[in-house]
Amino acid sequence: MEPDIEPWDRFRDWLHCICVVTFDLELGQALEVIYPGDAILSNTEKINICYLAFPDSNSSNARDTNFHFRIRRAISDVRPCQKSFVEKSPSSLPFDAHYLYGFVHFRQCKDATIHRGYYQKSIVLMSVLPLFSLFYSVTARIAEHFFENGEAAIEAACHHIDTWQQPQVGRTIEFPLLGTLISCRLPAACDLPYEFRLDGHVELSDHRDESLRLFRPDFTTPIVQHVHHLQLIWELILLGEPLLIVAPNPSVTSSLVQSIVGLLSPLRIVNDFRPYFTIHDSEFREYSSKSRTPPRVILGVTNPFFIKALDHWPHILKVAEQGSEIGGDDMKKPKKTWAVSRTLDTPPGLYTQYKPFLSKDKSLAKKLLKSGNSLEVQHNILQRHFLELTQSFMIPMERYLSSLMPLKKEMSPFKGIPSTRPFSMDDFLASVDANGGPSLTCGTKGDWQGLYRRFITCSNFGGWLSMRSRDVNNQLKSHYVEALCSADFCPQTLATKHNVEIVDLVLRIRERIIEIGAETEIRRNLVRQIVKILSNVDDDLKQLLMSNCSLREILA
Repeated sequence: MEPDIEPWDRFRDWLHCICVVTFDLELGQALEVIYPGDAILSNTEKINICYLAFPDSNSSNARDTNFHFRIRRAISDVRPCQKSFVEKSPSSLPFDAHYLYGFVHFRQCKDATIHRGYYQKSIVLMSVLPLFSLFYSVTARIAEHFFENGEAAIEAACHHIDTWQQPQVGRTIEFPLLGTLISCRLPAACDLPYEFRLDGHVELSDHRDESLRLFRPDFTTPIVQHVHHLQLIWELILLGEPLLIVAPNPSVTSSLVQSIVGLLSPLRIVNDFRPYFTIHDSEFREYSSKSRTPPRVILGVTNPFFIKALDHWPHILKVAEQGSEIGGDDMKKPKKTWAVSRTLDTPPGLYTQYKPFLSKDKSLAKKLLKSGNSLEVQHNILQRHFLELTQSFMIPMERYLSSLMPLKKEMSPFKGIPSTRPFSMDDFLASVDANGGPSLTCGTKGDWQGLYRRFITCSNFGGWLSMRSRDVNNQLKSHYVEALCSADFCPQTLATKHNVEIVDLVLRIRERIIEIGAETEIRRNLVRQIVKILSNVDDDLKQLLMSNCSLREILA
């Protein structure tokens, strides 16, 4: 091992830990083991993992189940390579340093030696990175070997993962794992929108052994069944509305929640979402309190008790049992009220009194109807439709934001970095009127102005504006550095400036040099500019400038 890489360093670039959770007749769910042994989990995190590692519904079927969940972290630290990876990934990647994802492989099978007659155990991979295709595959692979060979398989998998390269976007990399190579390409921010799924493409490098198969999560089938409600749901998620999703099992809830979050791509969702949630979760009391407004969160649950516990939530999607009849005109329309009091046997459907701003676009359902049963084709149709809808919504905002930036010609080396003008809702809406609005690019009609007014008051807008403001400020800073590098600080130019202006200029150049840090051509150009300024000012001013310690270090 390389001397500068500590044990488990590479492992922690990808995963926080691997847990084995078992069902004990006397203790209930119990955390049996954690790898590596020094992985830090708070007591609350351990309890949440224990309950979320098992389906929250009774079933006597012997089966394996794969799903994922999301929990709050006690410590929100991020490794440098993870930060770099997220910065280079598509902006819609649902990453948040305050949350951990759990990827679960649950096994239940009959066992006559156990009092209740069933063996129940889960393998859980915990990571801050939302890499669904990769980690679903890795979890299933580790679980397969664990149930055959015991804990030694997990230990071997940890050592294999500890040899993996750091997460990188935009290129195919291969990972050794328990006797095979997993080939994975993670999407980059510069990829074309249609070139990637939720989080990249995963394959086995060696296809010769037919027994080696990757588990592929199906994030398409559950959401396609609700195609008639998707545009309304898109509006709800865009505006950060609370949404409760009640489904038969955690595989469906986690798939459906994650797919709904993905409808906003390339816009990144800011509000909390829980792909799978139980009544034992530490946030249950917070989310079920009727003394305050429902939290702006998307909640995926399987226990019908939530229909009663959260009957004050304004939007609820009840998913039909697998194999039951889905369809009919009644299922195509959202229900404004419950047919009866909210009971555990409430029929499937979308229950909401929300009045959409946009007219319903029926073309999506027609395209999916013609697509056949190909998940790949259905996924591409869904992704393209909602990508175009979201981009059409965002284009006027991006155009208006660009108009707030100062022009390059307004930049002067002798002045500070200029600021953008503040975002004005009235001016923005006027610009939408002047340019025709989103209906020109996506064809969807409706009250776009009303939708913008609501959106500007929600946290998704605040998150977008904050992120884009950082991007714009970095762009302005880059243009300003270009202006500093290209300026001609000849004696004639400096002679027209007061000494105070020249001192401020040198200090600003020094700040940019310190920010750059590493030795680059831009840094060398800025240093040369300081040397040129010092050579073209009088000795008194030069002596004053050189009294600055950090400036002397830069020129040394």
